[in-house]
Amino acid sequence: MVIKRLFAAILAFAVAFSIATTADAQTSGAGPSALARFQSGAVTDRLFGATRLDMQLSQGVPWRVFTQADPDRVILDFKEVDFADADPMAFDKSARIASVRFGPLRPGWSRLIAELETPMQIDQAGLEIDPSSGQAALVLEMSKTDRPTFLGAANPPLAEGWSLPEPVALQRIERDANAPLIVILDPGHGGLDPGAQNSGISESDLMLTFARELRDVLVRAGGYQVYLTRDSDHFVSLEGRVSVAHRLSADLFISLHADSLAAGSASGAAIYTLSEDASDKASAALAERHNREDLLIGLDLSHSDDQVAQVLLDLARLDNTPRSKAAAKHVLAGIQNAVGEVHKHPLREAGFSVLKSADIPSILIELGFLSTDADLNNLQDPAWRAGMAAGIRDGVSAWALEDAALSRLRRQ
Repeated sequence: MVIKRLFAAILAFAVAFSIATTADAQTSGAGPSALARFQSGAVTDRLFGATRLDMQLSQGVPWRVFTQADPDRVILDFKEVDFADADPMAFDKSARIASVRFGPLRPGWSRLIAELETPMQIDQAGLEIDPSSGQAALVLEMSKTDRPTFLGAANPPLAEGWSLPEPVALQRIERDANAPLIVILDPGHGGLDPGAQNSGISESDLMLTFARELRDVLVRAGGYQVYLTRDSDHFVSLEGRVSVAHRLSADLFISLHADSLAAGSASGAAIYTLSEDASDKASAALAERHNREDLLIGLDLSHSDDQVAQVLLDLARLDNTPRSKAAAKHVLAGIQNAVGEVHKHPLREAGFSVLKSADIPSILIELGFLSTDADLNNLQDPAWRAGMAAGIRDGVSAWALEDAALSRLRRQ
């Protein structure tokens, strides 16, 4: 409850600050630059499990703070801060914070992530602006807490507008029935979000390498146009990844990941599709959004009310869900044939955001577990990756043939 009140207060400040700066700009004829510069910062541990983070900025900006789990971290978002002169080592003074990293989140936004060594709660957070210089001082005070309390406060609901992706600079592709299959490969994580890590190896780097190799395998097979949601080590929002698929009128969306377990052991590949419960929630959430011109390929919902949009999204899922499950089964068969062993429960359902497209068959492949030595070695082995890529290619090919045949029957 304390965190929710704190979050609401921060958002209220952000709105108030935006209004104030707009009024100042109208009065003076020129408002301050949208870009604040990082000037200094530090993290210090205090008595009784308390830790304080201080930052000085060249000017005030709208901002928010929240916590997330797995890995446990505190996240600060700003609109917008230039961290070019920031030294990560200046923040490396706390036994309770494992690391601090920062940089651009998306155009117009910056992010600071403090990974935690122990669960912590946010006690106080505030940003004060010097009325004479306009410079801003941010103070974040945290204290140790138990894990249930931390998990209860993590992942707060975000206000509308904070996390919407920027428009993707791509044009919708019009194709005939004989055109190549458009496949979107989505290497998970990237940039400020490295994903799972083990022995200096990050999930984001491994998935980008594999996505490039899988793209080449599919292109050489012929009959495919393959695009990556990211082709470098940079951050792409979850909705932004799905948006790319819609703008390119994709036939199949494949998200690539490699998980890590803090306890226990697991190995082998697993494939996820969207669960039925998550499908209902996804339709409702998508229908509530205002920028809906590309929610369904070939259909503009921007002038439809929420009830109409949700009905159309639900109808699209009735057709799309079996197609996604069929794709998962065929790709799993291809992987089993190519590399042998897979996870003991290889076909799964979950509410992953990247699987929530209503009309594009979408699957998420966990290629393995970085926390398992055998899987970590496989993911670094070019020969193993080549076999995995070939298995996925064979599965996609088998699914495409079946899906085309079923599509012809549906049209009869």
